[in-house]
Amino acid sequence: MEGSKGEEVFDSLNLNPQLFINEALNIVDDLVDDAFDFYQTQASASLKTEGSDRSQDLILGISRVRTFVQSGLDKRLAMWEKYCLNHCFSVPEGFSLPSNDESPVVTSVSRDCLYDVDLDTELDFLRNKLSEVRKENIVLNQELQALERQAASSNSQVNRFNEALQLYERNSVNEMFQEMMGTASELRAKIGKLKKRRMEESKLTKVEKIHTNGDASHHHKGFSNAKLDDIQEFLADLKAL
Repeated sequence: MEGSKGEEVFDSLNLNPQLFINEALNIVDDLVDDAFDFYQTQASASLKTEGSDRSQDLILGISRVRTFVQSGLDKRLAMWEKYCLNHCFSVPEGFSLPSNDESPVVTSVSRDCLYDVDLDTELDFLRNKLSEVRKENIVLNQELQALERQAASSNSQVNRFNEALQLYERNSVNEMFQEMMGTASELRAKIGKLKKRRMEESKLTKVEKIHTNGDASHHHKGFSNAKLDDIQEFLADLKAL
C-alpha cells in the first residue's frame, strides 16, 4: 500500500491500516501470553510441581502445547491481515480526496460507483419477492397448523370410536354368552321334565298292566287259564318294579 493512492487517502484521514493491524496482532499475542502464564501457574499449583523435578517437565509440556496453538493461530491471523488489506482497507476506483472547499465528510466518489440503477432495481425486485415469500410462508404455516389440529381431532375421534367399538364388542360377546347359558339352562330343564314325564308314564303303564293282569287272574281263578306269554310278561314287570 506504500506509495499508492490508498495510502494517500488514509494519510489524509490520519489513518494507518497497517498500524491498526499490528496493534491488533500485538493484543492477541499479549492475550496468549497471559493465558499460558495463567495455565502454567494453575497447573503447577494443582500438580504441586513447584521445586520438584517435574517442574521442568511441566514447563516443557506447556511450551509444546503453546507452540502448537501459536502455529495455527499465526496462520489464521496472517489470513485475516491479508483480508483486511485487500478488502477492508482497499480504496475503490474513482475515489478522490475532497477539495479544500468541500466538507471533509463529502467525497467526490464517482456517482457511477455509488449508484447503479440496474442494481437498485434488481434489489427492489428481490426485496419484493422476499416479502411475498414471507407472506406466503405465514399463510402456509397457518394452514399447516390448522391441518395438524384437524389431524389431532380426527385421531381423537378415531380413538374414541375404537374404544366404543371395543366396548360394544365386549358387551355383545357377554350378552351372547349369557343368552347361550340361559338357553342351555332352559334346554336342560325341559329335557329333565321330559325324562321325568316319560318315567312316570312308563311306571303308570306298567302298573296298569299289572292291574289288568291281576284282574284277569281273579276272574279266571288264578293263573291256570292264563297264557304263557302273559305270565312271562307279568313276571318281567314284577322284576322291573
